[in-house]
Amino acid sequence: MPIKIPKELPAKTQLEAEHIFVMTEHRAETQDIRPLKIAIVNLMPTKITTETQLLRLLSNTPLQIDITLVRVGTHKSRNTSEAHLLAFYESFSDVKNRHFDGLIITGAPVEHLAFEAVDYWDELCEIMDWSETNVTSTLHICWGAQAGVYHHYGIAKHLLAQKISGVYPHEVKHTQSMLLRGFDRTFFAPHSRWSAIDERALKKCADLEILADSKLAGVHIAGNACGSQIFVFGHMEYDANTLSDEYFRDRDKEPHTRIPYGYFPDDDLQNQPIVTWRAHASLLFSNWVNHVYQKTPYDISKTKS
Repeated sequence: MPIKIPKELPAKTQLEAEHIFVMTEHRAETQDIRPLKIAIVNLMPTKITTETQLLRLLSNTPLQIDITLVRVGTHKSRNTSEAHLLAFYESFSDVKNRHFDGLIITGAPVEHLAFEAVDYWDELCEIMDWSETNVTSTLHICWGAQAGVYHHYGIAKHLLAQKISGVYPHEVKHTQSMLLRGFDRTFFAPHSRWSAIDERALKKCADLEILADSKLAGVHIAGNACGSQIFVFGHMEYDANTLSDEYFRDRDKEPHTRIPYGYFPDDDLQNQPIVTWRAHASLLFSNWVNHVYQKTPYDISKTKS
């Protein structure tokens, strides 16, 4: 699928090296079709890495997608240059009067904080409220998923005694879900977090359904019946070495940091991690894109409001 992105975006070079078809804005303007418009609210500190991960997964259908990168204006990034943000990102105030077919809200390394203590919480709540009228479907990831079920459904999170980190087996709970079409009954997915949602409250919520979970890592994917709100509590977008990088970073701070579960073969740090989640990650994102395509009106201004 051609993804429409600025030709100077750093992710473009990496994606082209992987033979992923990316389209510059100039070429896209010559095509007489309406691309899907997807906004990404990127809350991760390593924004360029996250951009590449998500764009790679959004590339797996024949549809053209017009990507808009969004930053929260109430938080100053310490890990991404202001020049990059000014060149490639728009603030929420710039886009809030527009409509989008899809929205992705990423995770963020703030799970140790109460939601209300996060410096951009009020702005994120405004974005999540806006998504209910201006977006066909919103895909929330990891902390973004925890924030979403808390804001929309009042489902709280709690801190864990040990970090959930690793690649865990999962089971599909809803075999008829459009989001999991083509999934094997069991599949693997990475998790990396210090907090978890209240699963009992989620199971009692009449508006949500658990689509996939893990006996070891808990709920992985949940959503509402119409697919307008999707919550993925793991990190299926992770690259092969993302957990490794996080582990060695954490071990530098705490020598007794536990090795990521099911990640290094034989738990031997000398062994190269084996990627066991990439196919299902691609399938999840392509299923979501296809769902958005089926649901969204051609006149995007009639999305919901």
